[in-house]
This record gives sequence, structure tokens and C-alpha cells, in this order.
Amino acid sequence: MEREESEHHSEGATEGTPGFVVVGKLRKPHGVRGEMVMTVATDYPELLSPPRQVFVGEEYQPFTVRSVRWHRDDILIAFEGIEDRDQVGVYRNHLLFMRADDLPDLSEEEFYIHELIGLDVISDAGQNLGTVREILATGANDVYVVKREGRKEILLPATEEVILEILPEENLLKVHLLPGLVEDEDFDR
Repeated sequence: MEREESEHHSEGATEGTPGFVVVGKLRKPHGVRGEMVMTVATDYPELLSPPRQVFVGEEYQPFTVRSVRWHRDDILIAFEGIEDRDQVGVYRNHLLFMRADDLPDLSEEEFYIHELIGLDVISDAGQNLGTVREILATGANDVYVVKREGRKEILLPATEEVILEILPEENLLKVHLLPGLVEDEDFDR
């Protein structure tokens, strides 16, 4: 239902649209030729193929990808202009970003995580439940964390039974509340 990227707003990004999305986390240097082990945080690692422009760290320092190859469950990535482990080592544990505009278009039934964060959540009974604050990836299905003013969060499983409609153009997520999803005794369904 949704694709894995997390949002980061930047100067010039339109309201509700991140300027950059996280696509990985640089871990540690590998070898002596300036490669870095990167944990992948995107469903589209092929987008990192050279000569893709990427951005490192919260300052969004631009780099051009020189090479990418799989290494176990991670990727070894190298950037143009960085030729040894000492140069690349300063980026240890930094996030790697891409511009949100560079992500591929999805089908009507698929959404990027950044498109879901901030949606208003309404029950099928018309009750305003709060706002999607976070999406937790679990083994079985994702879980949408709904923030409510002055009340406990609601954890909504991302299943067809619960998630009825996703309408980003209306900033709306329509859901069906199963018994036990909301703990408030004063909550009317």
C-alpha cells in the first residue's frame, strides 16, 4: 500500500511535500577506494545508479554517485571526487537523501510514506480521530500511528479491513475502527 521513504522538508518545498526523502544510511567505509556501506531505506535502490545526484546529511551536501553494488543486505556506494576511506569516513552514520521529485510515479493504489504523514483521519462514522504522525513497519503489516490532542495515540493496522480510503488530495484517511483499537471509554463510534 505504501512505499518506504521518509520525509525531510527543505527550503523551496511546497507545503505538505518534502524536498528530500531518505533513501539510505551511510554506515562505515569499506576497503580503500572510497566506498561506503549503506543500509538501504527505499523500495527503489536502482534509482541510486550512477550518475544519480544524491545529498548527504542534514545540510544536504550534494554528491554524484560513482558506483553502487550489493554487499550482503546492504549496498556499497561511492561518490565522485571521493577516492579513499579517510575522505568518505567523515560521512559515517549520515543519512543519504534524494529529491522527492526524482521518485518514480506510483499506481493509484500505492503511496509514499511522506504522502500519508499529516493526513487527517476520519472514521466511517464521521468521527475526527486525529492525524497520521508516523508509520511503523512491522512483519505482518504496517501500522499507522494517529496523534490525537490530549488523548492516547491510536495504532491502526494498515489492512483492507481498517484502511478504507486514502485521499491525499483531500488530506484525508478514512478508516473503520475495529473493537479494541481505541481505548477511550468516552469515545463514541
